Amino acid sequence: MSNRLTYPEFGRDGCDGASSSRGWAGAAALPVAAQAQQPAIPIVGCLMNLSQGEADYILVPFREGLADTGYVEGRNVRIEYRWGEGRNEQMGVLAADLVSRHVAVLVVPGGATGALAAKRLTTTIPIVFLTGGDAVELGLVASLSKPESNLTGVSGVSNTLVTKQLGLLGEFVPKSAPFALLTNPLSPNAKTLVANTQAAAKSISRDLQVVNASNANELDSAFAQLADHHVGGLIVPQNSFFIQQRDRIATLAVRYRIPTIYDARVSVVAGGLMSYGINYSDTFRQLGVYTGKVLHGTKPSDLPVSQPSKFEFVINVKAAKALGLEVPTTMQLLADEVIE
Repeated sequence: MSNRLTYPEFGRDGCDGASSSRGWAGAAALPVAAQAQQPAIPIVGCLMNLSQGEADYILVPFREGLADTGYVEGRNVRIEYRWGEGRNEQMGVLAADLVSRHVAVLVVPGGATGALAAKRLTTTIPIVFLTGGDAVELGLVASLSKPESNLTGVSGVSNTLVTKQLGLLGEFVPKSAPFALLTNPLSPNAKTLVANTQAAAKSISRDLQVVNASNANELDSAFAQLADHHVGGLIVPQNSFFIQQRDRIATLAVRYRIPTIYDARVSVVAGGLMSYGINYSDTFRQLGVYTGKVLHGTKPSDLPVSQPSKFEFVINVKAAKALGLEVPTTMQLLADEVIE
């Protein structure tokens, strides 16, 4: 599949080029306003570590945020997409391609790998990012309140969600059974996430198994390993590869009868048991608003890196039945959404 999705080219003067043959006399007869060169349509580069068909949950609210600032894709802004398709190793190459095109803004809603790659490539093109981990700890910005660079965006809080996720998971897991965390070792946030989850598990006297997967074959091996260790419940954190593989992960969880909690609602829609995390619709809309502000001329350093303020708990009753579980009424009442 091509990594590009483009829109038809516009002529340099904003017209179809036919007027170039009319000559001076014809041009002189036109109103003065028509002779004026039309402003160039800005191009936004969008770097995503997903496949093209998997990104609607990101792009719909992102475009809404852009529209809130007066920019409508295909009308007065053009977006060049590059798709990493879950392969972290491709993000640097795709980022370099967008940087070479001198886009007006480079948007990276797919996590720290792409944002760090973009940061290494340019200090002049504004970069608007979303990352699951802490943007300061990851080295994206020096300060959330004062980025002081060409980067701004949304700093995630996935490292601090694990205590709540473990508590929800505990409703389905015997107290004697260990928890587990699935990580992508290629993620820049992996080590910090493991340390925070281990601390959270220890605080409630639970053992924690950590398994790694960065490709489909490793996912199969990771779940077989979890079954061998008789793991009672699994946390799957926010990660572009795990989002792309959400159908497979949900299927493996049912096959091995492992209750699983995710960061993102889309994984529950795909058949996962439940999720607790940021409201991604609200967050991606904010990303669009920031992108529009930068297009209007605001410097990234004047836009404090924001943090999500809305969270959601989603549970899938059908998935619970497939796992042989009964969802307590109290949990259904607690949920922001119950998928039947």
